Order: sequence, then structure tokens, then C-alpha cells
Amino acid sequence: MSVELTTLSNGLRIVTRRMDGLHSVSIGLWVSAGGRDERLEQNGIAHFLEHMAFKGTKRRSALQIAEAIEDVGGYLNAYTSRDVTAYYARVLSGDVALALDVLGDIVLNPTFEMREIEIERGVILSEIGQSLDTPDDVIFDWLQEAAYPDQALGRTILGPAERVSAFGREDLVRFVSEHYGPEHIILSAAGAVDHDAIVRHAEQIFGHLTPLGTTPRQPARWKGTEQRRQKKLEQAHFALAFEGPGYNDPEFYITQVWTSALGGGMSSRLFQKMREERGLCYSIFAQSGFHDDTGMVTIYAGTGETDVAELAALTIDEIRRSAEDMTAAEVERARTQIRAGLLMGLESPSAQAERMARALAIWGRVPDLAEVAARIEAVDVAAVQDHARRLIQRARPALALYGPIRRAPSRDALAERLAA
Repeated sequence: MSVELTTLSNGLRIVTRRMDGLHSVSIGLWVSAGGRDERLEQNGIAHFLEHMAFKGTKRRSALQIAEAIEDVGGYLNAYTSRDVTAYYARVLSGDVALALDVLGDIVLNPTFEMREIEIERGVILSEIGQSLDTPDDVIFDWLQEAAYPDQALGRTILGPAERVSAFGREDLVRFVSEHYGPEHIILSAAGAVDHDAIVRHAEQIFGHLTPLGTTPRQPARWKGTEQRRQKKLEQAHFALAFEGPGYNDPEFYITQVWTSALGGGMSSRLFQKMREERGLCYSIFAQSGFHDDTGMVTIYAGTGETDVAELAALTIDEIRRSAEDMTAAEVERARTQIRAGLLMGLESPSAQAERMARALAIWGRVPDLAEVAARIEAVDVAAVQDHARRLIQRARPALALYGPIRRAPSRDALAERLAA
């Protein structure tokens, strides 16, 4: 399962991995243009553009786009994150040329007809409304804003309703012209692939594109503020975050191990303390997220109005304890969980294609699995405890609370408890 990489003369990169025994291929275009690349007045445009890609091109109607893939039993979808917009398909090996033709068509040739813009605007406004009605969804947007206020990285991917309501065709065209250059696109495929054939098709579809040049992203500035939204709900939603390292930081793997040991599963400290011992919540977890220049460790729990203060205090105490008495058994369990999750996930060609695209965008190469496993294995107890101590010393937590939260402590109170 070796990785093959080809770069076209205009900078578009093609990466593939053949997986023996499969009859299907997952193939997609990962464009380095997400929410983080938007100016304030563009907030939500990357996601709007992703939707509009499926609404018709110069060669296909919206129905014809769907039929082209589904007529061969395939699957077509897309997503927008803060760093990328991805358009991807899964088809049988004999239909790769068709899938690539459709993907190229929807990315390069959208018509942005005003009637379709108005229809999709309504869909996106409904999506925004649904998100606002989902507390354990919207709270993460508020936490992101609390961590990175007044900057693109802190803004919601969907955008505010008032901006989405105002976008026109020229806004979509402008964002494409600013960000959809070939040097910002990675074509990634995994499964029953023929690398040379994919390169030939890609040259025909994308070879004429002219590079746009690179527009530097605004550097991330972690500030760690607080968002509190009082509302009559059944649960108080608690989300706490600390700044973590970026992808290129030496502590990238240490953060993952520490986060997993702290709250990555049913055997983790937070789950055992809050749910099993105290019965304070049904769900609690910790997770880590990364960008090229920053990262975030997030802890989330849903709890009762009378329990939110105790849960918040005990969460801080468990973070402090992890710097003092994290055990070798906990670290080994976390390492094993991460390795197993990586390997089990990569049995899927879709996961393989995404991993390669993300790695190539971040590091300019795709690390071998043995290299990744060795880096995870190298994380020991001393490294984890030291990492936790440094996090505590520099901590400026971000806090988001939603629901019946009058008894919840403030961000400043939690920071003081952490430093005590």
C-alpha cells in the first residue's frame, strides 16, 4: 500500500494509495479554502460555495450531477471546515474517470444561477436555524469564538444568517477567483486505483488552470474569553478549551495522548470521575483539534443545573492531577487507543484518501504509518505530565456555557482554581 505522488506543472498535487482486495475507489478534491480564509464580510461564503457546487454546471443540471454518480451506484458529497473545502466521491474502480469528471465539473464550472442561489440560501438558513436549536452543536461554535474572538478562526463556518441572506453571485465568483487555484487543490484517491490513469485524467481536467499565488492566512491569536447563554433547557452544556500545539509542534502527539487519557473513552479520568463515581453527567469527553499554527484541547459535558458548578470544579482538579500522577498504564492505554483508532480507520479507502490529503496539505508529504506509530509510542509518562504542567502554567482557558447556567463558575474562577 505505497503512496504515489505527482505534482502537475501548475502546482496541483495528486496522491494515491492502492489498497489490494478492494473493488471501489474513494476520490476527492481537497481545496485549501475554508472558513479561516474568509474576510469578515465573507463569513459563510466557503460553505455556501460548497452547496452551490451541486446546483448545476455548464454541462450538468443539479439532477444530472446526482444521476451521473448514482446511476453507477456511487456516492457524492462535500464538507467545509475552517481549513479546507472537500468534494469527494466513492465509486467502483471502473467509474473513476466518471467520478473525476463530475468532481472537476462541479468545482471548475458551477453556473451560480440566481434561482438556485435563492433556493440554496433557504436551505442554508434552515441549517443555521437547526444548528442554533442543537445545544451540543452550537456550543462548540461559541467556544471557538471565545478562544479566537475577532478573527476568522473564531467565526462560525455556516456564517451568520444576516450575511448568508445577502450573498450574491458575485460574492461566490470572487471567493473562487481568490482561492481555487491549482496550487491550493489536492486530488487524493485510495482503493482500487491506477495512479498513472488518474494523473492522465487530472491533467486533462485541471492542467489548464493558472496558479493564483498564495494569500497568507491571518495568524491565530488565542485569547481565551467566555461565552454564556442562559436559556431554559433540560441540561447545562459546559465546554472548556485550552490552547494546544499546531500540527508542526513537537508536542503534537503528546497532546493527543494526554487528551485521550484525560477524556478519550470510558476508562478515561473524566468519564470515571464524573459519570461512574459521581453520576454528574451522562456524557463527558475531551478531544484535541489542530491547525498549522495552533490547536485546541476541548472538554465537553452536559449536566444538570445543580451539578454544573461541581462538574466544572472537578474537571479543573482532574487536569491538575494529570500533571502529578498520570500513570504508565493510563499512557499506554491512550497510546493503544490512538494507534488502534488510526489503523482501524485506515481500513476504509475514504479515511485513507482524507488522511493523505490532509497530511500533504500540512506537511507536504504523507508520513508512513510506521513513523506515526513510532512517534505515538515514544510518548511516555514524563512527557505527558510535563505537557500538562506547561498547559496549566500558561493556561488562559476559553469557556462556553449554555442552558440553566446561573450556578456555573466564570472563566476567571476556573483559571484561578487551575493556578492555585
